[in-house]
Amino acid sequence: MSETKKDRPWLFRTYAGHSTASASNALYRTNLAKGQTGLSVAFDLPTQTGYDSDHQLARGEVGKVGVPISHLGDMRTLFDQIPLEQMNTSMTINATAPWLLALYVAVAEEQGAEIAKLQGTVQNDIIKEYLSRGTYICPPKPSLKLITDVAEYCYREIPKWNPMNVCSYHLQEAGATPEQELAFALATAQAVLDGLKDKVAEDDFPKLVGRISFFVNAGIRFVTEMCKMRAFVDLWDEICRDRYDVEDPKYRRFRYGVQVNSLGLTEQQPENNVYRILIEMLAVTLSKKARARAVQLPAWNEALGLPRPWDQQWSLRMQQIMAYETDLLEYDDLFDNNPAVEAKVAHLKDGARAELANLESMGGAIGAIEYMKSQLVNSNADRLNHIEKGETVVVGVNRWTEGEPSPLVDEEGGIMVVDPAMEQDQIDRLEAWRAGRDAEAVRNALKDLSAAARNGDNVMGPSIAAAKAGVTTGEWAGVMREVFGQYRGPTGVSRSVSNKTEGLEEIRAAVDAASDRLGRRLKFLMGKPGLDGHSNGAEQIAFRARDCGMEIDYEGIRLTPDEIVSAAKREAPHVLGLSILSGSHVPLMSDLMQKLQEAGLTHIPVIVGGIIPEEDAKRLRAMGVSRVYTPKDFELNVIMKDIVTLAAPPEIAAQ
Repeated sequence: MSETKKDRPWLFRTYAGHSTASASNALYRTNLAKGQTGLSVAFDLPTQTGYDSDHQLARGEVGKVGVPISHLGDMRTLFDQIPLEQMNTSMTINATAPWLLALYVAVAEEQGAEIAKLQGTVQNDIIKEYLSRGTYICPPKPSLKLITDVAEYCYREIPKWNPMNVCSYHLQEAGATPEQELAFALATAQAVLDGLKDKVAEDDFPKLVGRISFFVNAGIRFVTEMCKMRAFVDLWDEICRDRYDVEDPKYRRFRYGVQVNSLGLTEQQPENNVYRILIEMLAVTLSKKARARAVQLPAWNEALGLPRPWDQQWSLRMQQIMAYETDLLEYDDLFDNNPAVEAKVAHLKDGARAELANLESMGGAIGAIEYMKSQLVNSNADRLNHIEKGETVVVGVNRWTEGEPSPLVDEEGGIMVVDPAMEQDQIDRLEAWRAGRDAEAVRNALKDLSAAARNGDNVMGPSIAAAKAGVTTGEWAGVMREVFGQYRGPTGVSRSVSNKTEGLEEIRAAVDAASDRLGRRLKFLMGKPGLDGHSNGAEQIAFRARDCGMEIDYEGIRLTPDEIVSAAKREAPHVLGLSILSGSHVPLMSDLMQKLQEAGLTHIPVIVGGIIPEEDAKRLRAMGVSRVYTPKDFELNVIMKDIVTLAAPPEIAAQ
């Protein structure tokens, strides 16, 4: 193995943002001072889904999973004293990507930056939102048009900016196998590039291909994950060369950033997560041929709640030690000509090519959305079954579960708690912003934006003009909803029983017996209130309840409390299940439980799942919630038995 000139390290990032723009700005400047070399902005759910902070659906969600950005003033505050011309900024934003990029450009211009020198990325991958993350707004075809608008604008005005991160990260979180992750992500990239072909001159198209980047997940099976990355490199080179006639190898490079797996972080023995994060980082750094361009690591306590600055610092130090203390960056690829690696890579490529051909026969990624969603739900069911049965070992969860209490979890739970008063503060500043702007300029900007969208013109120019006029996030997204319509994605959970009923005989018999006592089939209603689009848990609960013989009703994500109460009136379920993973469980459940009481539905037992600290769980139980489940409650069959007991308690059986 020959020693070579030492490589430059990847970009060190931390996915961060919370509470308010000013609080997030302070966090960013602190992280940069600690040695972080790029920014990765986490936006809150109202910003991601195109609502202002005072919208009904934003209640309880403001500043929880990221920073609220309602207008140019918020964006200006977010990057105060951070020179954007010198920064490499990643923004995890999809449905509202054109808008957030417009705000970013407007702030950069205010700072006096040369726009052509800006560097960074907008995720801008709406297809995976339909499959796994849920922050979509409009139907697939107009959403794809908005993606290509951003790409065309960036190509002409910000040539160093990546206009899209094809994001397979959430696909793995939703249960994708490595072959599915490869195929679904590459099919998404093909859909975008096919839509861009006619937007630039034929000779310039290879350069545009060269700006497409990827954002991937690296799980705990790090040899497989490393081979997956090498397969990505080969397959992308193949697609660029054969499908798009890109001759220059530099435009065929597979450029990617990574966030290592958060799905596998455990609430039980959370200190073990430090090792998991380190091992997962190896998959995307060890192989020079397939090394990430940017790495962001979760914190050890993300299964418990929002990490504190110290927790984020610990993950940053992990990257710095790997890059600067080890000799990793001094060598050529460590795995070239390794027969085991080559065999695994070839196997993954064959599987991905077969799945890509299957997707192509359905019309590509857009035509195959429902198919891909159902495949992910099925794969995730298999993953959970293996953990439940102990076939997949998770240390501290299904083996070696006894351990010492973690000294890292302090009296405050080892996490940062967002001040509830922050939401009203954000709303007050939003109202002041609206009051202080030129109303006529806003009306004209929105009129121009609407005309561009209706006419099929590129929306980036009118969006930047709207940002400067003082338009809000909700107003921008309101135009997109009006012009293109709203969309409800597939749930991936059919009403038909799957072939995964082995081992469920006892529970199926209990469901049958309970149904006999109740006089009709035991009915379970699954709901997701608020803006949280992480539907994996809700889907698996509904999937298992159906396979256990229950009648299920699951309408998908983003329901208001009123819509859930209406469904409960209409469907008359025996048990109501709710999933909230954004940390907004207390305000959302307070509202919902009150509305259930007003509707005379308090006889329906309510169960809630999410990342819920014990103090909050006590509050939910005091509101009347019957059961509270957190990530440590991984045995779905236990939850199924609880549903049966709640639906038909012993006193009914005795009557």
